[in-house]
Amino acid sequence: MALNARLDHRNPLVFDTHELGRRPGALQRLSRSIEAPAGDAIFGIQGVIGVPAGAPVQLDLRLESVMEGVLVTGTVRATAEGECVRCLEPLELTLEADFQEMFSYPDADDRGRAVARPADDVDAEQDEDRLFIEDGLFDLEPVLRDAVVLALPMQPVCQDDCPGLCSQCGVRLADDPDHHHDAVDIRWAALQGLANSVQDGEKDEMSGEAPKSTRAAEKQEK
Repeated sequence: MALNARLDHRNPLVFDTHELGRRPGALQRLSRSIEAPAGDAIFGIQGVIGVPAGAPVQLDLRLESVMEGVLVTGTVRATAEGECVRCLEPLELTLEADFQEMFSYPDADDRGRAVARPADDVDAEQDEDRLFIEDGLFDLEPVLRDAVVLALPMQPVCQDDCPGLCSQCGVRLADDPDHHHDAVDIRWAALQGLANSVQDGEKDEMSGEAPKSTRAAEKQEK
């Protein structure tokens, strides 16, 4: 991860490590309530389920100073919203996700300034996958975003046994467990019509009348 020009300490997801110092073994515990960010920083799976922008998010963190940087261990709690993939009804999901991430100290000279590296430096390429402490600050947003996404279901359901919607009329089956449609096999439709004709003929014979088809033919002749 490339170093930012400067992190904003007013951002609720930016944390200060100056009090912790660079003493290996030093610990600091923090609790913070924030509002879920909006836009590209959305906590969730776009269009499926996620923590709405502005919703409360509770963070409990443990910061530990190590030789390489600061090891951040924590838990995020929030309520995600989405819709059931089976019946399309709105749903809410209580979310709790644990995470752990190392924020490394950048290479620095004796005045604490980051040392520039040549563009073809192999270590510089490896740094693209690392997170850094910048001027004693670190940004927790990308770590939280990944933790929340991994904790959310890819196919959320309102209940494990949700029966979904009727494939023919779209009725929510959980609201009408006895809902069904009488299915007619088209392969038997012609035979059913023939059976009805035979039954009509039998009824005419029993009543002493000519079959309906015969009476219809006689009317046409007249």
